[in-house]
Amino acid sequence: MEESERDKEEEEEIWSWGAGTDGQLGTTRLEDEQLPQLLLDLPSSFFSVRPISLLACGGAHVLALTTDGKVVTWGRGTSGQLGHGNMVSILKPKHVKSLESLVITLVSAGWSHSGFVSVDGSFGQLGHGDCNSHYSPLKVSYFDSKHVDQIACGMRHSLVLMKVIHSWDQSGAGLSGDTVYGFGSGKRGQLGVSMDNIISISLPQATVELKGVEIVSIDANGDHSAALSEVTGICTPGEEDLAVLQMFTVLGDGHLYTWGRGFGSTSDVHCPRRLPSSLCFIQIALGWNHMLVLTGGGEVFMLGGNHHGVLGDPQKGSLVKHLCENRVIKTWGWGEHGQLGLGSTYDQIIPQAVPLGN
Repeated sequence: MEESERDKEEEEEIWSWGAGTDGQLGTTRLEDEQLPQLLLDLPSSFFSVRPISLLACGGAHVLALTTDGKVVTWGRGTSGQLGHGNMVSILKPKHVKSLESLVITLVSAGWSHSGFVSVDGSFGQLGHGDCNSHYSPLKVSYFDSKHVDQIACGMRHSLVLMKVIHSWDQSGAGLSGDTVYGFGSGKRGQLGVSMDNIISISLPQATVELKGVEIVSIDANGDHSAALSEVTGICTPGEEDLAVLQMFTVLGDGHLYTWGRGFGSTSDVHCPRRLPSSLCFIQIALGWNHMLVLTGGGEVFMLGGNHHGVLGDPQKGSLVKHLCENRVIKTWGWGEHGQLGLGSTYDQIIPQAVPLGN
């Protein structure tokens, strides 16, 4: 009895809210939801072995990764982004059968494409040397025999982080073989592969200005790209350099390299750029026209566009307040489709707690 009660307490739940007219909420209804909805009508095998370790939301589709490396998708499928071999949207989560023989370690969702990293370091969807759509995950041959660590999908571009075993030169100094590749749309500089204007490329190319840099994570959203490097030693907080924050080029516990579409009055950047900062940041999240950065001290700064309350003061980095409650989900910004989960379609300029049942 005690064991079954413990299992029940640890039972996983998935909640969704916001725009739902393409089935992306997984509720089986083609309508927006202003309050969080508990997904009850899930496939019988959805939680049969392992819980969900990662959810990735695209333009109107969702990828779910289980802890045993299986992938489930749902929502808009008109470009084949669900990976089920067709261009059909689906209202309920469905396992991607073509990936069943693989152990997937990472998923990423773009506006209308998807990427998967498998345990052997290969990944799927786009970067195949042509402009054709694919309706089932397709291995990118360029990365055969290479170890792909991460993938990040933007609106119309993708980034790949390739890691190799460290080597040493004759002096005994370490040499990093980490490489970030970009492919897809590049008209705003988001590929980071050249200082020249590039409309698009269909095969992966290495980004410039990152040679010898040990990269630990990459991110992409809209027409923006970012990479975080690793730094040895202790990162100590300093004064907040808000001018640097405004330029969208800072991160601590490593350095943040950013490129792509400029925010506000800033120009587009066509190759990874890093600016020094005394701020100590440990995580970044790219949005459509803004970003959030997390400090080692638990503070969150908001940068980017000033629409819908995403940034209180467009002239400087804005410290997000009202985030001190533990284990509470808070949302703010644009709320037209109920995506804030607050029971209304109003925008919010201050973080608000999202009600999740009891």
